[in-house]
Amino acid sequence: MREGPQSRDFVVLDTLAEQDGCSQQDLAERLGINRTIMVRLIDRLEEAGHVTRTRNPANRRSYVLTLTAAGREARDAMRQAVSDRDARVTAALTPDERRRLDELLGKMLPEPEQPAVQSTEYLVTQAHHRLRRHGDALLGPAGLRTRHFGPLSALELLAPCPQQELARYLAITEPSAAQVVDELVQAGLVARGQDPHDRRRYALELTALGRERLTSVRAAMESIAAEVLTILGGGPERELRALLLKLISPRA
Repeated sequence: MREGPQSRDFVVLDTLAEQDGCSQQDLAERLGINRTIMVRLIDRLEEAGHVTRTRNPANRRSYVLTLTAAGREARDAMRQAVSDRDARVTAALTPDERRRLDELLGKMLPEPEQPAVQSTEYLVTQAHHRLRRHGDALLGPAGLRTRHFGPLSALELLAPCPQQELARYLAITEPSAAQVVDELVQAGLVARGQDPHDRRRYALELTALGRERLTSVRAAMESIAAEVLTILGGGPERELRALLLKLISPRA
């Protein structure tokens, strides 16, 4: 699930409306946004006239952010768009289920007692980012990323299979599948061979190294699952899993 084009802009403006004058670093930490991404985001908002950024008098190496009048107007205009997207994203859930999902996701973010943002779309995305960063840190020494788990696991089950079949299985676009497959081929983890059913197409298979590295990827995924279990506890973790599965299940 990806954030809408205004989602991060909105949550930054909305948070500044409640906590004006905070530092750029504090805002990034509170919202769980990578600092580099936050710098680019604030650059864009400053250029649009929605925030001002001045040196922090208490720490000249940091900036203090202030919401402008134009920023408040933009925040109000974005609120309905964010609300509409949330309604579409959570259409499969009852109101009580949506509230419970937001509550559980909020616990996955910094300051779980008082989530800064009430957008389900944003909470899902930020929880995903947090867990992905954890997995990436574990897999980085092996030259892998969390995003490689799905394709490697799928190919263990499906191979040999064409790239189009892999994309359908993972429910991603063919260009996205092509990008991640290229990464895995370059790393020597996946090989492109002839499709035995159609010689005009490639068939993808795991290499011996790919099968070996899949063990490391699975260990990282288990570590992520353990982190979620530690944060939420067994019952809430199962509840969150069920709600997310309901969220992404195809609707009739």
